[in-house]
Amino acid sequence: MNRIMIAGTNSGCGKTTVTCALLQALVNRGITASSFKCGPDYIDPMFHSKIIGINSRNLDSMFCGRNTLNFLLSKAQSDISVIEGVMGYYDGVGEKNSSCQVAFETETPVIIVIDCKGMSMSIGAVMKGFLTFRTPNNICGFIFNRLPESLVDTAKNLCAKMNVEYLGRFPFSKDCVIESRHLGLVNDMKIGELKTKMQRLSELAEENLLIDKIINISQKAKDVEFNDIIINKFADKAIRIAVASDEAFCFFYEDNLDILRELGCDIVKFSPLRDNKLPEKISGLILVGGYPELYAEKLSENKSMLWDIRNKIISGLPTIAECGGFMYLHKYIESADGKLFDMVGVIDGKAYKTDRLRRFGYINMTAERNNLLCKKGGVIKAHEFHYWDSTDCGGGFTAVKASSGLKYSCIHSNENLYAGFPHLYFYSDPLIAENFVKRCKEWKD
Repeated sequence: MNRIMIAGTNSGCGKTTVTCALLQALVNRGITASSFKCGPDYIDPMFHSKIIGINSRNLDSMFCGRNTLNFLLSKAQSDISVIEGVMGYYDGVGEKNSSCQVAFETETPVIIVIDCKGMSMSIGAVMKGFLTFRTPNNICGFIFNRLPESLVDTAKNLCAKMNVEYLGRFPFSKDCVIESRHLGLVNDMKIGELKTKMQRLSELAEENLLIDKIINISQKAKDVEFNDIIINKFADKAIRIAVASDEAFCFFYEDNLDILRELGCDIVKFSPLRDNKLPEKISGLILVGGYPELYAEKLSENKSMLWDIRNKIISGLPTIAECGGFMYLHKYIESADGKLFDMVGVIDGKAYKTDRLRRFGYINMTAERNNLLCKKGGVIKAHEFHYWDSTDCGGGFTAVKASSGLKYSCIHSNENLYAGFPHLYFYSDPLIAENFVKRCKEWKD
């Protein structure tokens, strides 16, 4: 498996720009590329898939151990896999879930992106710090973002002295700035503009990055032994699972859908914005996260869809609703200006905007009762990231935050429902998906 990781000194150092530029340049060369994102990120994989047009997944060492990470990496049928890091290279929950941890577990060579704005010789101090903070560290070279051309020789000399590769610089280009996308929102109206920017970024990559050398480094990555993860199909006939998919509902893990397919499910995507009812002959429903607050008025106007979902859930249709999907199930979503919009109404409460990030990070959830995904006492790993809150977050699980130990109640749950802000990743425990599909099969039968 040819692979390379593009990591960084910190969030905002330019690793996403460099990763996108490199991926687009590889695609333009006719090289079959795949990409991965460290951590529980929906945005960058969605961006890579939709704009650059390549297969993109996640590698999360908080959810998965060494064997699972390498199995997931091996599923990429490509000439080269580019793994984008998260935050700073060594940042995570303690020693876990850092880009460094993923690099170690997958034995992947690492390129560090440094934002050089406002620095000259201090660049060397940053380089030395990252090279010596942990050893070994898999770091094989550096890319210097926003480095003036006048300092190229300085950067090359520093690399030579520290026995690492100089892999190029990336100049600032005002025409290629990708504006804040509301946590990365990619809407259809801007795709053409974004694709144009990606092509310009790829041109800058060809002009300034040592792409051939990067490819050569990726080819030297060691093969890692692992055992295949076998998901046993137990349904003779396909179980149709309706999955919300449009501008309002766009946060999902493709790996989650893959597991459901392997279990014998037929994934049927639908739009709560545009379709007038759920797909026919379904046995389960997944309402993924996204931006329902941005489309609250249009969602509210689609009364037939609201009515159909409400009736199906009340009648027992097995349903998973995460974050934005959970908000959609409320009686109301309150807009930022205080206006109430009618929603599905299964949750007798209101989803509303707050002035800060309400929940962020990994949690371990313990079930307070038997439910759709596990028995009482079962523990499920999840993660949260939301500015919105609810007047009724539920009490089906007790969550413990991995970073601080903070405890709180969450999730509306019963034998047919999982609905709450926390997001699930099925490869953290495939039994979660299996229990969901078993209940869907019972519903179908």
